[in-house]
Amino acid sequence: MPGARRGLLSPRRHARVSPSGHHVWVAETRWVESPAGADVAYQITGSGGPYLLVQPDWLTNLETDQSYWRPREFIDRLSRIGRVIRIDPRGSGLSDGVLPSAVPSAEDIAEDTVAVLDAIGVEDVILVANGEGGLLAVTFAATHPERVRALVLVNCFPRFCAASDYPVGPPTELVESALLEARERWGTGYSAEFWNPDMADDPSYVEWLARWQRTVAGRSVAFALFRVMYLEMDVRSALSAIAAPTLVLHREHCRAIPSAHGAFIAEAVPDAEFRLLPGADGLIWGVGAEHVLEELAEFVTGARRAPEPERVLATVLFTDIVDSTAAASAAGDATWRRLLERHDDAARREIERHRGRFIKSTGDGVLATFDGPARAIRCARAMQDALQVHGLRIRAGLHVGEIELRGDDIGGIAVHIAARVQSLAHPDEILVSRTVTELVAGSGLEFADRGTHTLKGVQGEWPLYTATNS
Repeated sequence: MPGARRGLLSPRRHARVSPSGHHVWVAETRWVESPAGADVAYQITGSGGPYLLVQPDWLTNLETDQSYWRPREFIDRLSRIGRVIRIDPRGSGLSDGVLPSAVPSAEDIAEDTVAVLDAIGVEDVILVANGEGGLLAVTFAATHPERVRALVLVNCFPRFCAASDYPVGPPTELVESALLEARERWGTGYSAEFWNPDMADDPSYVEWLARWQRTVAGRSVAFALFRVMYLEMDVRSALSAIAAPTLVLHREHCRAIPSAHGAFIAEAVPDAEFRLLPGADGLIWGVGAEHVLEELAEFVTGARRAPEPERVLATVLFTDIVDSTAAASAAGDATWRRLLERHDDAARREIERHRGRFIKSTGDGVLATFDGPARAIRCARAMQDALQVHGLRIRAGLHVGEIELRGDDIGGIAVHIAARVQSLAHPDEILVSRTVTELVAGSGLEFADRGTHTLKGVQGEWPLYTATNS
């Protein structure tokens, strides 16, 4: 971090003081309708300085956070650094609820976040995330770089379970067993010692934790979200696409989320800074919160807008008309030209409806990008349905990776991989790379294994999957 350490900023603010001496901010709860039609609750605290978005986790409750002195004091002190935005994503806290079968994905929560920022009129924010919120923050920073001025990750992980290429974290079998226990004991505050051992001997914290568990979401929804967070989601592929200045903080003895997770993130994010802090608590506002605030204040006061991105994480979609050469020959030039016009019109319409970007026509297909893979898959499916009316069948291939922005065009290895995946797709099939399946956790989409393949011009073997219609 260039420059010397600076003190906390002190904007004017309105507050009342509790009997314990802590400032308690009177933050008005507001709601905004997300693109999916869900009412999303948010609060703004503080009155000056940059906007700090405390990245919504899958499970939050704006009201319950104010009922225990530690998170209340943390937000109080954070509000001296900048204006703090906090959000309850759909399915949690004060926002609209969801069914266990329709829990929000990272892509859904990114939509909620953009809706809140647009409602407030905020162009970009300094994004602060903790724990599981890091999965969402990494995804948001990589896919919406223009909205993130800087990124601060505290006790975060890119995937929770260990894997053959990621030795950090517990084995999957142990996590599955722990989640079953979590389902049975939800609402009792049972997990205090594991997640926050430095606070576990405080009865008021354990009582608060039990109440928090009961108010953020129902047991079935919480369990469904836990499976997404701890078993399914993997954002390692997004780390290298983060363009914003990034600070990674990790408590040295964090039991639930070992510091090796933070070290991995800092190594993978370009030019990220890494700081080990004393303590063992997983929560950002746990014992030792003052160290987090000190590092965050120094980082924030020196944060500047990141340059316009030349590379961004995106979902790349290629489509191709099945048997186009034979169809063109049978139809004749004039008829085939009209069919291609209808194809392109339908493709553009569906891409726009699913909030993608039409890059170009490839002659007998299209190239498009999306900031979320679930929307890309649903768009490809909608294109198939729309084109059947005209007697056209398509195959589709998708991959998520870094792309190079070249004016109205795109380039990079991710584009090449998506094209190769599409070339292996069967008629009427939507074929995707493993990266896609890892980033749509919680979306309700399902996939069938299509085996491991070699992609022409790309090193290694690539597991591919068919997006099913379920």
